Amino acid sequence: MPYGITPYGTEAMHVLRAEKGYIIVGQETDGSVTPIDLGFGALVSPDKDFLGRRSLARSDTARADRKQLVGLLPDNPEDILPEGAQLVAPLGGAPPVPMIGHVTSSYFGARIGRSFALALVEGGRLRHGAPVWAPLPDRIIAARICPPAFYDPAGLRRDG
Repeated sequence: MPYGITPYGTEAMHVLRAEKGYIIVGQETDGSVTPIDLGFGALVSPDKDFLGRRSLARSDTARADRKQLVGLLPDNPEDILPEGAQLVAPLGGAPPVPMIGHVTSSYFGARIGRSFALALVEGGRLRHGAPVWAPLPDRIIAARICPPAFYDPAGLRRDG
């Protein structure tokens, strides 16, 4: 960084955590999102009893087309998707176009040098590489679905 300045504060921490794919409960989640939807299925023990275990066994919670946490890379690296923007997939049909998800967090990442977002998308992990569009009142932003970790996806820099 120029002048040896280091970004600090809550907004800088929000950007850094999102670049790593770390969630904020209540921002990337709501009462319907499970650990499996977030890609944290390995943290759920099949052998232990816990609050919510019965809910994870319900047929609705086990559907493959549930909204899952993904990353988004806008086609234009300067475009920042608005948080809450609805996402649509290409169908080629006339409106209304079904929504397949929404943006949960969106930033310009200084570390990665471009805009990026986290989103919940139906069957998201099976859609990596697929295009999506965010129809906005004044334009449409195109993006590609990708894994949610943009910086250090292997977790080698977990502690700094």
